[in-house]
Amino acid sequence: MGKYEPLREFLASQTRDQIQMSFAEIEAVLGEPLPASKRFPAWWSNNTMNNVMTKEWLAAGFQSEQVDIAGEKLTFRRIKSKSKAEESPSRGSKASAASSTQATRPAYYGALKGTLTLDPSLDLTQPADPEWGRVYEDD
Repeated sequence: MGKYEPLREFLASQTRDQIQMSFAEIEAVLGEPLPASKRFPAWWSNNTMNNVMTKEWLAAGFQSEQVDIAGEKLTFRRIKSKSKAEESPSRGSKASAASSTQATRPAYYGALKGTLTLDPSLDLTQPADPEWGRVYEDD
């Protein structure tokens, strides 16, 4: 049994579509404290590359949302399964593509917003090599 498997079993046994839990309640289900990285929103994202616990709640059919780091609580929401028609649309079917709703962005979209700062004096349109613009000049 994996370290976070009790969470998957707990979520899989739930009949509700939304389950609000505090970090302390999750720790009680796991039988041990959460790691220090619980203080960072990335730990609670639905990206399986971030941590192994994510795989457990996704395997149970849930995703995390409304993560409140300061209040140490979050909501697990049941993922609605797609119908066969949604999973494999017919090839070249422009009507079905046009009628489908706009794709939603992944949870990690915009995660790095505001983390990169450029020097205001930097001209991104200026060639890095000043001689580059003179390559085709005739002598």
